[in-house]
This record gives sequence, C-alpha cells and structure tokens, in this order.
Amino acid sequence: SIDAGSYLMSPEKSGRRGAPVARPPLREAGSTPSMPPMLQEPGSRPRPYMPSLCSTPRNPAVKCYGDRFIPDRSAMDMDMAHYLLTEPRKDSKNAVTPSPAKEAYRKLLAEKLLNNRTRILAFRNKPPEPENSMLMELHADAASIQARPVKKRRYIPQSAERTLDAPDIVDDYYLNLLDWGSANVLSIALGNTVYLWDAASGSTSELVTIGEDDGPVTSVSWAPDGNHIAIGLNSSAVQIWDSSSSQLLRTLQGVHELRVGSLAWNKNILTAGGMDGKIVNNDLRIRNHAVQTYRGHEQEVCGLKWSGSGQQLASGGNDNLLHIWDVSMASTAQSAGRTQWLHRMEDHSAAVKALAWCPFQSNLLASGGGANDRCIKFWNTHTGACLNSVDTGSQVCALLWNKNDRELLSSHGFTQNQLTLWKYPSMTKMAELNGHTSRVLFMAQSPDGCTVASAAADETLRFWNVFGTPDAPKSAVKVKTPQSRMFNSYNHLR
Repeated sequence: SIDAGSYLMSPEKSGRRGAPVARPPLREAGSTPSMPPMLQEPGSRPRPYMPSLCSTPRNPAVKCYGDRFIPDRSAMDMDMAHYLLTEPRKDSKNAVTPSPAKEAYRKLLAEKLLNNRTRILAFRNKPPEPENSMLMELHADAASIQARPVKKRRYIPQSAERTLDAPDIVDDYYLNLLDWGSANVLSIALGNTVYLWDAASGSTSELVTIGEDDGPVTSVSWAPDGNHIAIGLNSSAVQIWDSSSSQLLRTLQGVHELRVGSLAWNKNILTAGGMDGKIVNNDLRIRNHAVQTYRGHEQEVCGLKWSGSGQQLASGGNDNLLHIWDVSMASTAQSAGRTQWLHRMEDHSAAVKALAWCPFQSNLLASGGGANDRCIKFWNTHTGACLNSVDTGSQVCALLWNKNDRELLSSHGFTQNQLTLWKYPSMTKMAELNGHTSRVLFMAQSPDGCTVASAAADETLRFWNVFGTPDAPKSAVKVKTPQSRMFNSYNHLR
C-alpha cells in the first residue's frame, strides 16, 4: 500500500536498491495535479479536472463555473436535488395527495419563514430581498391599522331626556296607543281622547274625544304623509282624521265584529287587525274600502307591521302565531276565493305583539313574545327560517330597530320594566334604561331615528336619546306624496 509519507523507488533511475525518490512539489491551487506513473493505466492520458457541482465553492473568492451545457450553476440547489433523488419512496397506496391550495400555502410559508429562495433548476438568480422583509410587512400592517379612524363609543344616557304625564292610559298589552308621524308629531291615546304632541314646539293639543259608546281608543297610526291619522275604536270602527284641521274625514264600519287593536299603513292601504282574528286591507281611495281579508289567526290580532318595500305583512296574535303574508300571493289566492299566508311560525309560546322589520335587510323580521315566552326571535321572511332566538328574561312589549346603526331596542314588563339596547347580530347588551315603574307597553321612534318615546302603565311618557345622532343628518324637507291626495274626496265629510 502507498501512503502519503512513503518514498517511491524506481529501479530504472536509481542505481541502488531502496533509494528514496521525492514526491513532486505541490502545484498552485486550481492546477491539474499529475498522477504518479504507477497509478496510471498503460497508454492512458492524464484525466482532466472536473469542477464540483456544488453551488457554493470551497473557496468563496473563486467563482464556480459549470460545464459547456450549463455555464452557471450558482443559482441551483444541488443539495436539495440530491436529497429529492435519493429520498425513500413513499407508499403509493397510503399516500395522501395534498390539495393544490395546501401545496401553494406550504411553498409560500417556506419562502416567507425560511427565506427559501433557491430552486433546483435555475439559470439566473432572483433579485435579493431585504432580510427583514417580514418585519417590514408587519410594521406596514401595524401602521395601516393605526392610521384607520377609530369610531368613538357612543354615549348612551341612562335617564330619560323628558318625562310627560299620561293619565288614564289603558293598561292593555294587546293595544297600540302610541305612534310618531313623519311630520314630527306624536300621537297618544289616553282613555277616550287622542292627544298630539308637537316635538318641534313642545306644544300639546287635543285631537278628538270619543263618546262612551265607541270608546275607549284601542289603536292609533299615522299615515305616511304625516298629516292624517287612523284611530281604532273599541266599537270595531276605524276613523280617519285630518290632524291639521282636526276634521273627521271618514269612518270605516262593518268590517270587524270586535275592537280594532292594531293598524298599519301601506301607501294607500290601511290594514286593520281586530279582536275577531281578521285582518282587513282597506283602500281609502274607493267607496267599498274592504278589498282584502286575511284569515289565519284564531284569537285577537295584536301586532301588524308592513315591510319597508310594502311587499310583505307580518301579523302576530294572542294565539301565539306569527304570520307572513305576501301581496302577490294574496291577490292570487283571493281570486281563487281564499287567502293563504306565505309562512306560519309557531315557535313562540305566548302572544306575539312586538314586531319590527329590519331597515338594512329587507327580509329580516324581529318578533317578541309575551310573559310565558320572553324571547326575541329573528326570521328570514323569504324562507320562514328562525335565524336566532334570545331569552330576555321578561315580557317583550315592543321592538324598534335603530335606523342609523345595527342595534335593536326592546321594552319589557315584570320584573325590571326596562328598555334594553342590543347589538345586532351578536345580541350583546349595550345598555339598560330604567325609569318606568310598570311595564313599558308602547314605543315609538322619531322621524330622524334618534329619539324614542316610551309609554308605560305607570301613566308616564318618557323620551330617550338612545340611538344618538346620525352621522349625516338629512334636512327635513316636506315632500308632497301621492298618498295625501287620497283624502281629497272626503274633506266634506264629518
């Protein structure tokens, strides 16, 4: 064997046996070393030097060149290529093929976290990225978050802004004795008398006092024009009044058999719900005003609300039922001789009086149940599905949506008789407003959506600045609508 420290003996050049022969001196780095003659094959030429295929040369100062086919291998990751070629094969039967999305995510994660910028087959280098690119991205994200304007948390007063006396108000859960018109005038029924309170001037006036045979007043509702008001009576009649002249325009009779406890307007149509379970659409432009009758409730109808589009009507009754009626379906069914509801909900376990259509989602309806139910439920009126149900712990008397934000206000009875403000859709409590000493039966919202009036069985009317001031207040411009012309032909009536 030949080791590095041995001497080579050549009998042809050495005269004596065993004379040591010195090795050739070391050549410069990078030159082709010669091989001792005894290690070369007979007749073979010296083997040329092959450069290493490694992308990183041993001497950093010396540039590593490739061969004549690939002149530059500096951008290749030969170690990774060797690993991929020599790694053991995976079991094809039990192998799980990753999804393209997961594979793309893995590559992106490796490039970002490990700064993996090499490829197996690459013939040019990528432009260098700063080593702290991730930190720069994090700083940029933090700066963008800090630059966003932070919305201030709205202050919600815990006490009423104003309190008015409301003597002789009827303590009846099934009636609707409070409404706020588009002309910023509030109407409230106290016994047999309907009073008007002008929010702009703060003045109060008496509209009408009903006789003992027809009273007490069981419902009030402003027309969309803000000038005419409908009044439901205990005698089953409905009166239409002009508030500016305090003149009776028309009396609707012969439609219901018992008291009319709920009223709702849809353009020219006045819908009335009675204790007899009937819901009647009255067209005030024609003499025979009863144009449509909905039959679905077995007991008193205590809640009526038209959707913002006027396409769907929600009705709640003392029979624990909630109905959704569609205008188009009702017309078709009426021509066939009967009327059918679009959806019938039986989820509540008490009377359904509190109804409120969402102002920012046309097919979203909120409903509240009585003392044995205590729940606020949310409905998709297109499908009839119950989206959510929240147990409030007390009787739900009325519901109002915030017109300027995603909030819902509910009024309650025993035990706290409070108003509760909820954040939608999380339904977390934002505030509880206390002040009433008896159940808060009725609520009405101002035209701008900021102020809420509540009337309770404690004979007080309270005003709450619960919804705050809208971001972009609109100027109150009175526009004459076509609905105001539907009463012109009845101005001569008493």
